[in-house]
This record gives sequence, structure tokens and C-alpha cells, in this order.
Amino acid sequence: MAFGRDGDWVILTQDLDFGEILATTQGEKPSVIQIRSEDVSPEAAAPAVIAAIRRLSLELEQGVLVTVDPRRTRLRYLPLLGRNG
Repeated sequence: MAFGRDGDWVILTQDLDFGEILATTQGEKPSVIQIRSEDVSPEAAAPAVIAAIRRLSLELEQGVLVTVDPRRTRLRYLPLLGRNG
């Protein structure tokens, strides 16, 4: 997380621990994109991830947690506050 924050990177992961770390630490950066799908192959996941990056580029610069799954994309601004953050 520190590497991503210090480099102002966006982290792309399928590991839900990144969201938990952001919630626990009340982190404001880095932005994280979580892929939630049974098929995380590049062929299956890339179209939705690329669409989310294009649509949310300004938000990703500010600090957000984006969850991309086959049905929808969910955006939460950082820091994550409470359960409904």
C-alpha cells in the first residue's frame, strides 16, 4: 500500500484485503480497483476494467475504491467511513 500511495499509483487486484486495509487505516490513497469475478483472465476481465478506468479516471486520481464485477461497477471514495462509506 505504501508503494502505491507514495508513487501515486492505482492498484489493480482481485485480493479483497486491499479494501479491508483501506477501511482499517482510513487511507486516502492509493486508489484500488478490485476485480470480483470467478473468471479473472485478461480476456474476461479486461473490457470491464478498461471501461471503469476510462469512465472513472478523475476519481481514480482523487482516491477511490472501485469494485468491478460482471454485473456492475461500484465506486467508494476514500477514506472509507463506516459501513456505508
